[in-house]
This record gives sequence, C-alpha cells and structure tokens, in this order.
Amino acid sequence: QVQLVESGGGLVQAGGSLRLSCAASGRTFSSYAMGWFRQAPGKEREFVARIWANRARTYYADYADSVKGRFTISRDDAKNTVYLQMNSLKPEDTAVYYCATDRVTGWDRRGVYDYDYWGQGTQVTVSS
Repeated sequence: QVQLVESGGGLVQAGGSLRLSCAASGRTFSSYAMGWFRQAPGKEREFVARIWANRARTYYADYADSVKGRFTISRDDAKNTVYLQMNSLKPEDTAVYYCATDRVTGWDRRGVYDYDYWGQGTQVTVSS
C-alpha cells in the first residue's frame, strides 16, 4: 500500500522559513517525479515544485514563478523522502501543502491530474 506522509508544517512569521518533508512508503519512488502542491482556502490546488532524475541520475527541478528563488525542492532516494525548503515566506504562502508522485518524468507536468499518489497535507500558516 502506497503512503505519502507530509510533516514540517506550522505557524511562522513573514520572512521566516520552514522545511517540509514527505516520506513515501509501499514502493520505491526513485524513478518517479515527486511534486509539491498547495491549496489555500477557497482556491484550487496549485503546483509549487517538482523534482525528478534522468537515467544518469542527474536531478532536475521545476518551480512555480511565485516561489522561484525562495523555495528549494530536494530528495533523498535512499530514504524515499522529498523535501521542500521554504525561505522568505509570505502571508500568501499560507495553504495546505501536499506532496504527490508522478510516474512520468520531465518538464511540463504541473497539473494535478498528472500525479497519481497524494499525501494528506500539512498546514503552513504565515502571519504578517
């Protein structure tokens, strides 16, 4: 049974940092792309970041424009875990953050329907 469990959310002041983790179990995801999405109240779930590796194990990352330069996605395939380091947080970053897996690697995979397994989400609240 595949399971994704996010952790690391919380309350932080604007300008602060948080590091989210997503631990995967039930399958080895080293050949999958891993992504982060977020959903604010009353809004649709939106793409945040994505990471994948090619056959040579060169890693690539894609970011939404709204987080580029502030957030960094990384992964530890030995631990089947993906991370999201969030710096310079803004109140508009407040949302529930979800991790997800995509068996297709590459660019231009930002839609929620591109992803198959999802975690339950972790709340991030940024106060002004």
